[in-house]
Amino acid sequence: MLKVTQRLRLFVGMVLAVATLLTSAAAVFTINPEQAEAATWGDYQQKQQETNDLRNQLAGVNSDLANKIIQLNDLTDNQIPAAQQAADAAQGSATQAQTAAQSTTDRLNAAIKDKNDLQAKIKQTGIDYDDAKAGVAQVARDSFHATQATQVMDVVTKSSTTQDFVDKMQSQAAVKRSEANAADEDANTLNSSMNRKQRLDAIEAQISKLKIQADSDAAAAQQAAQTAQAKQSSLQDLLSQGMSQRDYLQSQQSQLTTDSARAAAQTVSLKAQIDAQSQAQAAAYNNNYNAHSSGQTWGSGSSSGGGSYTPAPAPAPAAPSVPAWSGGYAPYPPRQCTLWAWMRRNALGRPVTGTMGNGGDWANSARALGWSVGRTPAVGAVVVFARGQSVGGHWTADYTYGHVAVVESINGGMMMISEGGTGFSTFPAYETIGASSAYEYIY
Repeated sequence: MLKVTQRLRLFVGMVLAVATLLTSAAAVFTINPEQAEAATWGDYQQKQQETNDLRNQLAGVNSDLANKIIQLNDLTDNQIPAAQQAADAAQGSATQAQTAAQSTTDRLNAAIKDKNDLQAKIKQTGIDYDDAKAGVAQVARDSFHATQATQVMDVVTKSSTTQDFVDKMQSQAAVKRSEANAADEDANTLNSSMNRKQRLDAIEAQISKLKIQADSDAAAAQQAAQTAQAKQSSLQDLLSQGMSQRDYLQSQQSQLTTDSARAAAQTVSLKAQIDAQSQAQAAAYNNNYNAHSSGQTWGSGSSSGGGSYTPAPAPAPAAPSVPAWSGGYAPYPPRQCTLWAWMRRNALGRPVTGTMGNGGDWANSARALGWSVGRTPAVGAVVVFARGQSVGGHWTADYTYGHVAVVESINGGMMMISEGGTGFSTFPAYETIGASSAYEYIY
């Protein structure tokens, strides 16, 4: 009988240990966000070289107008992308803070429910009722009556059946005894839990602690939301500034007397226009997301006798920071070349679907849809780079996925393309390559 008692004690202890281990693992499992990469010295030098090249193209242009063009280029290539990254990072932090605040509130409300349930039990059977004894007695009864879960038995003893479990827990010369006697002895021996009064005190202490944490987390979430809004406002200010400068530049086109200056101004103006359109697409999507979001918005509140607790304040649900289409989630992965080509073609009103496949598949997908595909460059066309194909001699398309971009302008045998891709620091990115028949084009 002593051996049976000791083994049952071991069984209960191991079950509790497994439960504690699983709970601890769940508590520490967090997702670390990707860290933004710092700009390198090479990036800085490249930006400086691009600015110098632009100045050379604008040689002979009125200095005030030239500076306006350079400022617009800096807005488009540097300031706005940096503000976008800052806004995205702040929005991500706000979302994480909101999730943490909601998690704490959920834990608090669960503790309040535990308290209410325990108070109901106390009202029903008294504060001295031994729940632990009753629980252990049930474990013993289940063990002897073949109702213990096979999965738990396998974890603890590697037994495959209830009978096998009982046989292992008993000695070879098992003493036959009644169910009632076995349950009573095991409960008396193994009961080490707190009584109801102690448990009620512990729950109330936990509730007090969680209330403080919930209010703190909600305030942090509110601050993060305000920071995200400020970053977004700064981004919008820069976008408005860019639009104003682009309009001014358009009005001064007659002052550009050289081909190089006109080409430079056209490129800078076009990039600003494309970026403004892509931002408008993302904003339209985010507005649609907010309008249809079913997330919870918290207000001020406090605990009351039996209800849940609502900390104050906390932010409204945050929209994803991934650019997408206003009708819903985008059909291609964030920042990828396929996402940008899909967005840009939508903005241009050109044929495109969300099922074109990887970049290198787009030409064949277009043919299957009956669209025009050829080898002649054209403004607005999707340029398709085969897997492993050189992109203008600058870099090589991915050997597994290929690459796609959109032709934005053609000038003197060269074409400027807009493109996405996680390897670029901005979304979209731009580069000028030869307008070559080596690539396929979707019209």
